[in-house]
Amino acid sequence: MNILLTGGTGFIGRALCHRLLDEGHVLYVVSRRPDQVNSILGRPVNAAADPLQWRDQPIDVMINLAGAPIADARWSDARKEELLQSRLRPTRQLVRFAEEASRKPKVLISGSAIGFYGAHGDEEVTEASDCHDEFAHRLCQEWENEAMAAEQSGVRVCLLRTGLVLGPDGGMLARLLTPFKLGLGGRLGSGEHYMPWVHRDDLIEAILFLMQREDLSGAFNGTAPTPVRNATFSRILAGVLKRPLLMPVPACALKLMLGELSEMLLTGAKVVPHRLQEAGFEFRYSTLKPALEQILNQ
Repeated sequence: MNILLTGGTGFIGRALCHRLLDEGHVLYVVSRRPDQVNSILGRPVNAAADPLQWRDQPIDVMINLAGAPIADARWSDARKEELLQSRLRPTRQLVRFAEEASRKPKVLISGSAIGFYGAHGDEEVTEASDCHDEFAHRLCQEWENEAMAAEQSGVRVCLLRTGLVLGPDGGMLARLLTPFKLGLGGRLGSGEHYMPWVHRDDLIEAILFLMQREDLSGAFNGTAPTPVRNATFSRILAGVLKRPLLMPVPACALKLMLGELSEMLLTGAKVVPHRLQEAGFEFRYSTLKPALEQILNQ
């Protein structure tokens, strides 16, 4: 198939591109720096800053993974706007492509995040759960609304709300490894809040699953079926690394350093992938310890 992607050079996108190329698909990658895409991926793909230059190509699938990392900097007003626009601009590009393409793509799989739900304590959260009105929710809601506009062009839309994505070469796990390897890792605050997670390989399989299942649309939680509390995540990570767990990070310190962003790190939701499992998707890594062992022992 011919597949049009945004975010193809990011942590998830790089691995997805390699998987798709291995399966023989032809990739069209949208990037702000198209001249660098092939060197970043290490394999040849079509690259451009504007997908409309391919409007006459028969694109089958669009995958939208673009967006600035949400936890990389304090949430100033300027940073919030950057987080929003880095998601809305690429999504609008794909929606416009669907409007103008000579042959309509069959499906748009568009990224979102479990921040859509806000904090939920111990309550199990499915795709049908209520949402709490906070910045992360509003960000995801606007992002999803833009993606759903593709339905007006007859495109099937799937929204993939991801949790903490675990892989060997980036993401949040890469930032956690240094302190944990030094024996300085620990829970955040009380550690009682949930950290829904997913192995990157399973997330990629979920994307392929949604590509192929023409009967599926709407929102799907891209998380493993067994979310864990932050304290449990920290204990298992330290155990896999064979390091002590000594240094909890006080909530007040996080609030002082990160401001509003700290709320996302100190609260959580027990998110489960109800709709994916209901549709028959099977996770290879459904529990945390085997997932971390596979990643860290490569």
